[in-house]
Amino acid sequence: MTDAKNSSERPEAAAVDRLVAELAGEDGFARERARQALVDIGEPALDSLIKALSDKRKQVRWEAAKALHDIGHLRAGPALVRALEDREFDVRWLAAEGLIVLGRSGAIPLLGELVANADRSWLRQGAHHVLNHLAGGDVNEHHIMAHPIAEDKDLGEILKPVVEALEDVEPAVSAPLAAKTALDALRSTRA
Repeated sequence: MTDAKNSSERPEAAAVDRLVAELAGEDGFARERARQALVDIGEPALDSLIKALSDKRKQVRWEAAKALHDIGHLRAGPALVRALEDREFDVRWLAAEGLIVLGRSGAIPLLGELVANADRSWLRQGAHHVLNHLAGGDVNEHHIMAHPIAEDKDLGEILKPVVEALEDVEPAVSAPLAAKTALDALRSTRA
């Protein structure tokens, strides 16, 4: 399928492409307006924003991560997990914040990645921030407004052992088993 055909099938596709391109601009106000317009578009902008998380330019990745955070759609979870290993701290931080907003839906792909790749230090650092918050260990007013912990009381109990494993002397060794146990528990409680 050609891009032209995709654009004609999805009328908003051309607008989304234009707005994503504006995320690379020099004018900060224009980037912010473009990002907010993408957030307003919501789900139809997800694929383009997820792709923009891999852009070579830091500001595009940052804007995409911020937009995905603000949209808060569970489809962004796996891409936000990958962004926890971005070379720029600001992008990693926004990715973690986006996963916090997703709550349980963000924890599931994050735990899966920890099972497979707990030897990656940036992943572990981001996972600790996200899971510690979701377990109730780092609650502040901003996050309570975005995703109340009280809505998912069991989540904290499931995630606490993973947080403890990430704080262990050898987290690359202890975290995968704890993450697998938590992942299995989350999947069984969701079913």
